[in-house]
Amino acid sequence: MSNTRYSGSCHCGQVAFEVEGTIDSALACNCSICLRKGSLLWFVPRAQFTLKTPDDAASTYLFNKHVIKHRFCANCGIHPYGEGVDPKGNAIAAVNLRCIEGLVLKSIPVHEFNGRDK
Repeated sequence: MSNTRYSGSCHCGQVAFEVEGTIDSALACNCSICLRKGSLLWFVPRAQFTLKTPDDAASTYLFNKHVIKHRFCANCGIHPYGEGVDPKGNAIAAVNLRCIEGLVLKSIPVHEFNGRDK
C-alpha cells in the first residue's frame, strides 16, 4: 500500500492538520479518557503529521503519568490528535480517525486495547 495524505480537523476547524501514511487499522482504547472520547486512534511518526493551524490553537490535557499530550480544541471540544513517544523513544502522533475528512471508518479494522488495566 502506498502512503496517502489526509486532511482533518476539529469540528469548528480551529485545529486542522494533514497526515501522511497508510491506514491499515485503528486502535480503540478503554482507558478513562479514550473511553469517554470514543476516539479511534491511528499512530504515525510525528514527522508525518503537520498542523495547518497554530500550535496554540490546540489546548493540551495531561493526566495519569503525563506521557501523552491529549490535544483538543478549546472552542468546540473535539480531540483530533495526541502526541507522545513510542516504546523506542520516537515522537509519534495519535490521530483520531473520526476527525479525518471523508474517511470510511467501517472499512478499517479496529483493534481493542486494554488501557484501563495498564
